[in-house]
Amino acid sequence: MPEFDTTHVKSIVLLGHAGSGKTTLAECMLFEAGLISRRGSVTEKNSVGDYHELEQERGNSIFSKLMHAKWRGYKINIIDTPGYDDFVGEVISALRVADTGIMLLNAEMGVEVTTDIIWEYTEEFKTPMIFAVNKLDKDDADFDRTVAEAKNHFGNKVQVVQYPRQQGAGFHEIIDVLRMTMYKFKDTGGKPDKLPIPDEEKERADQLHRDLVEAVASNDESLMEKYFDKGELDEDEMKDGLKKAMINHDIFPLFCLCAERNMGSGRIMGFIDNVCPSANEMPPQKNIKGEDVPCNENGQACIFIYKTVSEPHVGELSYFKVFSGTIKTGMELENESTNVTEKINQLFFVEGNKRTLVNELTAGDIGATLKLKNTHVNNTLHAKGKNFELKPIDFPPPNITVAVESSKKGEEEKLSQALHQLKEEDPTLLVEFSPELKQLLIHAQGDMHLAVAKWKIEHNSKLDIKFSKPRIPYRETIRKEADANYRHKKQSGGAGQFGEVFMRIEPWTEGMAEPHGLNVRGRDTYDLDWGGKLVFYNCIVGGAIDARFLPSILKGVMEKMHNGPLTGSYARDIRVSVYDGKMHPVDSNDISFKIAGLQAFRQAFKDADPQLLEPVYKVEVLCPDDLTGAVMGDLQTRRSIVEGIDAEGHFQKVTAKVPLAEMDGYSSSLRSLTQGRARFRSTFSEYAPVPYDMQRKLMDEYSKTAKEEVV
Repeated sequence: MPEFDTTHVKSIVLLGHAGSGKTTLAECMLFEAGLISRRGSVTEKNSVGDYHELEQERGNSIFSKLMHAKWRGYKINIIDTPGYDDFVGEVISALRVADTGIMLLNAEMGVEVTTDIIWEYTEEFKTPMIFAVNKLDKDDADFDRTVAEAKNHFGNKVQVVQYPRQQGAGFHEIIDVLRMTMYKFKDTGGKPDKLPIPDEEKERADQLHRDLVEAVASNDESLMEKYFDKGELDEDEMKDGLKKAMINHDIFPLFCLCAERNMGSGRIMGFIDNVCPSANEMPPQKNIKGEDVPCNENGQACIFIYKTVSEPHVGELSYFKVFSGTIKTGMELENESTNVTEKINQLFFVEGNKRTLVNELTAGDIGATLKLKNTHVNNTLHAKGKNFELKPIDFPPPNITVAVESSKKGEEEKLSQALHQLKEEDPTLLVEFSPELKQLLIHAQGDMHLAVAKWKIEHNSKLDIKFSKPRIPYRETIRKEADANYRHKKQSGGAGQFGEVFMRIEPWTEGMAEPHGLNVRGRDTYDLDWGGKLVFYNCIVGGAIDARFLPSILKGVMEKMHNGPLTGSYARDIRVSVYDGKMHPVDSNDISFKIAGLQAFRQAFKDADPQLLEPVYKVEVLCPDDLTGAVMGDLQTRRSIVEGIDAEGHFQKVTAKVPLAEMDGYSSSLRSLTQGRARFRSTFSEYAPVPYDMQRKLMDEYSKTAKEEVV
């Protein structure tokens, strides 16, 4: 039998902006539960959560960490998450398996940008939420301002459960308006004395208590009737009402905290075990067909993989939540996505970087297992014959791209393996080889995300790599009609080569008239893999060229469109009409007409007012109002067109069209410009003409490179 049944397992995720105190709170929880005898700290590099070498080097969380505490008959799984949006994938995957979130607010800073970013995902998952105002012992702490900002950002569903009697260096008393008690802490923190609320605080405490009771009652008709009858709700009624309101996202209780001095963590843990829902009290999970998968420890086994980590000398560690049934060592489960059967050879409780072997894990619990053969993040494993495939996590698209290569030749395969491993661990990091750019590309969330990827490759795979600016996928097209002909003739003894092609090219647009002055005999339209079209007309009359040579001419044209005349970029949106030519009864062959077609197209292209197009992205920057001017000024230095400024939530959203060539380094520039208080997202918008002077420069650069390659 598992040590804890489903009802007595609670899983929480610690959320908040970097520096809000999540890792420190986790240490307090473990200490209060007796799991550790001494609280570690981020600054001393000895916390249970931030154990990774890179985290200790940088002084902040980078990866989500699973821990657990046994508290008053409950097991509380604790997932500590990073506070920078570069690592949002770690936050989203943790939210996917948590029953409750604790959002930490820094009393000095109020609601920060990452808090708003994370909030979008808590709304998506409908995760019950607690707010905890931390760092109330700091000189610039302002509880009332922080609460006002929280209500402004997240609505009046934010309900004060506790407030500090004093703030700053003298902070040591918390007034709890749910239990109508004052907690007084020693300077060293720990277990507080429970005292009556002082007379001078009675009026404020009574008002906040009434507000809380009314908020609970207003979300439940039966409780509202009891409240009208009695004018009050008892402790059990409040507990049940709060739990229901949290599950429905109707109330977000707000607590006080000084995690660094261990003041207030025990009360939050008590609220978790006493009020916060277990997995079986939450709405059931849905499979991909939209059917319910109830969280029942006696149901069919079903686990969801939310995270994988590759550990040296150990292998791949898969983290999962049991959403149904009881998982036992030796059990065989089916992977719905890969159609393989996986055997669970080992089960673990996880405590940071430590693992404890267990024999069973019940529904609602979170654990880990080793060496699954073909199972990845977002996969569901379930009992044989049961289709329990759960809805996958939808990770956000990347914001930044770099080219990557090994500093030493001959290590390409080793680099490919390292990148594959990175992608397995981090679904928000995408890797591809671009045949167009002839570069290996990494797409990431931001500069910090890339820096972590580089560190892991260099330290774990012992590779020396370098990042570089990726080439820009320009496109080439034309703006006017042009005719050209080319005769390919080669004689070198025996059969020679001969082919002559007369060709007209025009800019292609939807619905354009047929070629003027030509007799159209046939037409083919090709949707190009890189966007746009090639429309190819057969306008040959009198058998000047056999129809059997037209595919070769088309092949030559397509080859040049793969490697455009201006910069070697793909060409698009062109209509080609082959209307005359000559052939030789002996020397004409496919290669002759391919070359003739290619060269005729090349000459005509250069006479058709060629235009280089560049990819333009729609960029949306969310920033506080006081930074809007600086953000716009920076965008305007990047050849952008600012399209508008709108309010989104409590931020200003600046929308602009920005050429991709000008986006290099934007992530770090924005972070520096706004001190991390802004974020952006970008999506491809269109191809637009490159300014003439830039086109000339790019053509000259390509011309030099092309000549060097020929030599």
